[in-house]
Amino acid sequence: MTHETRQKERQRDADRAESTDGADDIDAPARNGADDRFATGVAPNADTEVLSLDSVGKSYGSEPALSGLSLSVEEGEVLALLGPSGCGKTTTLRLLAGLEPPDTGQLHLRGEEIASAGTDTSRPPEERDVGLVFQDFALFPHLTVSENVAFGLAGLDDADREARVAELLELVDLAGRGEAYPDTLSGGQKQRVALARSLAPEPDVLLLDEPLSNLDVRLRVSMREEVHRIIAEAGVTAIWVTHDQEEALSIADRVGIMHDGRLHQIGAPEGVFERPATRFVASFLGQAGFLSGRIEGDRLATDVGPIDRGVLDGVDGPDATDGEAVDVLVRPDDLRVTPASEGHAHGRIVRRQYRGPSFVYRVETTGGDVLHCLHNHTESFDVGQAVRIELVAGHRLAWYPHEEGSGDGADDRGVESEAETDAQAVLDR
Repeated sequence: MTHETRQKERQRDADRAESTDGADDIDAPARNGADDRFATGVAPNADTEVLSLDSVGKSYGSEPALSGLSLSVEEGEVLALLGPSGCGKTTTLRLLAGLEPPDTGQLHLRGEEIASAGTDTSRPPEERDVGLVFQDFALFPHLTVSENVAFGLAGLDDADREARVAELLELVDLAGRGEAYPDTLSGGQKQRVALARSLAPEPDVLLLDEPLSNLDVRLRVSMREEVHRIIAEAGVTAIWVTHDQEEALSIADRVGIMHDGRLHQIGAPEGVFERPATRFVASFLGQAGFLSGRIEGDRLATDVGPIDRGVLDGVDGPDATDGEAVDVLVRPDDLRVTPASEGHAHGRIVRRQYRGPSFVYRVETTGGDVLHCLHNHTESFDVGQAVRIELVAGHRLAWYPHEEGSGDGADDRGVESEAETDAQAVLDR
């Protein structure tokens, strides 16, 4: 899939209005249509569907790990499953690989059933034509690089096997290292060997379980681009599991956000980030704040002054009610602060984070909302300083029914990518 094709697919995915059968409405949805437009697990093109899950569930004892998961994946697509630890994403991979049976639902590969709850017709892992890439590489230490890559090619004659291994080592930029042993390789090289080994039998689907989590931060950032290149050149369909949001948003054609064993939203990275279907998705992706307000005619009354009602995404729909209390999603780049006297201030800076090229200021408004404001590193303000807050977003804003305490800052920081958190020294002053 070329870059141009990938962009067209993303745009088509973002423009389609589909039902929400593939996602569970498990917290208050955005009142902006995002749940209808993006919270579908259906592949962008059902005619080229490779893999599908229908109402799949899995429990361990009395604890549900996965509940009612329905989604499908298109030929050549990279689907990222993103969520915190324990959300069910790795369980999903284990079910797809045949390492666990489903308790409910069915799984299909190229239209053929590979697993179904309550039956003994499930295909064993070796007959599913699925490749696995693990976070710990799982290389055989006593085998050379070439022997590791050739491990799943027992059905080929010597000449064909050697040719396939050479082709893959060239693909992963390890030509000339075939006789090396794993303990002589760097972490990135080991991951490329593991990827080549999984691609060797030409699987229908490649499953990657946190493939970069064992690498250091700088190497993770470069390796995700390298692994993405290899997958694209191989033309394989892939499901990439990660808890790193930056990784997921940068490599995937579609991203599925999971939490507590359920799928909250799935869609193009831009759509999921810009129009989160639920409050959890909004707070999980990036650094989110919620500005509380009340709809009053053609405006929204807030602690930072009146806001034109038209800036709210879908606020003119049938769900919008005059006088309704709402929480508006605002991210750091949507807001700016300026120093102000006590009588004219909207709030006060309570914390600042230095991130090298920028500062992120945490501001508590007079009404108790906690917001984050992004400024260039040359614009420095002191903790405790009284400020006015200006909304500078050049796009419409998602909004949610008001929840008491939603603006108190307890959960508004979201979950930042490990690459960002570790690579930049965040100095609180």
